[in-house]
Amino acid sequence: MVSSPIFLSLAALSVLLASPLTAAPAADQSVPPRLPVEDFFRQPEKTAFRLSPNGKMYSWLEPWKDRFNVMVAPVDGSQPARRVTAATERDIRSYGWVNDETIVYAQDFGGDENYHLYVTPADGSSAPKDLTPFKGVRASVLDDLEDDPEHILILMNKENPEVFDAYRANVKTGELTRLTDNPGNVVGWGTDNDGHIRLAYVSDGLTSRVLYRENESEKFREIFSSDFKDSIEPVGFTGDNKKIYLLSNLGHDYSALYLYDPQTKKQDLICSFTDRDVSGILWSQARRTLLGVSWYTDRSGRLYFDEEARDFYEALKARFPGMEVGITDTSKNERRIIVVETSDKVPGRLYYYDKDKPGEFKLLADLYPWLKEEHMASMKPISFTARDGLTIHGYLTLPLGRPAKNLPVVVNPHGGPEARDTWGYDPEVQLLANRGMAVLQVNYRVSTGYGKAFWKAGFKQWGQKQQDDITDGVKWLISEGIADPKRIGIYGGSYGGYATLMGLIKTPELYRCGVDYVGVANLFTLFKSIPSYWRPMLTVMKETIGDPKKDKVMFQQYSPVYHADKINVPLFIAQGTNDPRVVKDQSDQMVKAMKARGIEVEYLVKNNEGHGFSNVENRLDFYRQMSDFLERHLTKR
Repeated sequence: MVSSPIFLSLAALSVLLASPLTAAPAADQSVPPRLPVEDFFRQPEKTAFRLSPNGKMYSWLEPWKDRFNVMVAPVDGSQPARRVTAATERDIRSYGWVNDETIVYAQDFGGDENYHLYVTPADGSSAPKDLTPFKGVRASVLDDLEDDPEHILILMNKENPEVFDAYRANVKTGELTRLTDNPGNVVGWGTDNDGHIRLAYVSDGLTSRVLYRENESEKFREIFSSDFKDSIEPVGFTGDNKKIYLLSNLGHDYSALYLYDPQTKKQDLICSFTDRDVSGILWSQARRTLLGVSWYTDRSGRLYFDEEARDFYEALKARFPGMEVGITDTSKNERRIIVVETSDKVPGRLYYYDKDKPGEFKLLADLYPWLKEEHMASMKPISFTARDGLTIHGYLTLPLGRPAKNLPVVVNPHGGPEARDTWGYDPEVQLLANRGMAVLQVNYRVSTGYGKAFWKAGFKQWGQKQQDDITDGVKWLISEGIADPKRIGIYGGSYGGYATLMGLIKTPELYRCGVDYVGVANLFTLFKSIPSYWRPMLTVMKETIGDPKKDKVMFQQYSPVYHADKINVPLFIAQGTNDPRVVKDQSDQMVKAMKARGIEVEYLVKNNEGHGFSNVENRLDFYRQMSDFLERHLTKR
């Protein structure tokens, strides 16, 4: 396939049908008990189950010395589980099976995001081997080459830190063979169903191009070229590897699925919607068949073309009524599978299922059994009209057992900013709701999933219309009588941290306090300190965010560090020393400016973390301090 990652995550699961927008609900009848911060953020006992290609073994992540490590056991229970890794500095979070005897996993160093790839035998017979033992190099899996048990394809920026080449890695010997020569403008490579590199994705300033070749002995030729504002994304080859499935919004506001023939250049429409993007395809690698498409509105949905897949999915929904269900992994023949059920109140339960034994679902892990569904709050889709008439969507979570009136509120803008909030279980949201606070999440303009026009409406709007959308959401909540206008705080991470700072600066009358978690404080510093592998996209960043030279006045006007004198409420800042995206100097600048004015600012720094805290002890420190800070300023009268 064009992208065949072996690393799967629960956050990427396809889930069920979209639900209509609803008004804010009435409060539930009973107030839940106050739950410890640890209940929301400590490690589950088992998580991230994967199946070996033959389906005879499964693996999972389990804490050992407070770090997630890989465990392996036979599905039939004939042998006890064994630990095959010994990570003590950082959790192992991304991993998968290469073949029936070998596991590959990724780890960085102190949060620097320079991930190395390691392989380890599934029987634990020898120590893990670093496939990419090069300083300052970032690597990832391109294709697991399921029909080649000795090799995988990886991406690595070893030759040039700004761009990635593809390599064939021998998982037994560690030998690396460079397969591509990146001229400096290729930002991605794509493989067909047999693992051959057939596509290259090029960024030439503001032009995006897709290159194609019939086989690996040929030179690449251009098949598509477009302005970066238009999307043409190959998402897979047909089973015979002759045609390409494309997601494209060229000439339209929403992405649709097409079938493209590189020989005849004929493009046929497969599926489109008038009010949403087609966000992905549902594919069977075992059958080499397109099963359907997925989308996301307020919640996710699927449209199946394949009757067998549709019937199985409907059976899963019937087996887990009221829940969202998905498949996180399968054996190579897709007969043995890992099923997950989730909701906004359920973090997840994982099951093993054998299609040859219908009806038998074996519970593998209840991720957080100590969290009771009846103690969790509901996340509801909402919408409101921004000041310029644009419809803005988001989510509202109300605390249980309290009337939906005059509530303390935490506004929680998402990071990215070219991302979006989605429906589902969110431990941060549930913690705040458990503390009696409502949580408002706003998918402001430039958020993805709402069409091209909505995305473009946020260009060069950091601190401006994007911030106004968040402000308008707060004012809508006040007008509805849900928010107590004297008890509103704002908290976010990354871009959400930037939005926190700008909210306190631009609308100081709205907020009682703010929490900035690895947030941007200086737009000039952001551009100067970007990771080297972001540089090929620098021209696009100048169009979507702004140009430090051409837009110097705008950068000064909307960089929080230059306006710290306008913040007059308590602020809590958290930062990782090794953050490669928002370097520590950004937060240092903000703290210095605040302290110079005598404004209360709490500053939490973790020397072994990067862009967000990974190690459990650091996460717990942050959330304890964040929870205490917000309660102190919003709920304690």
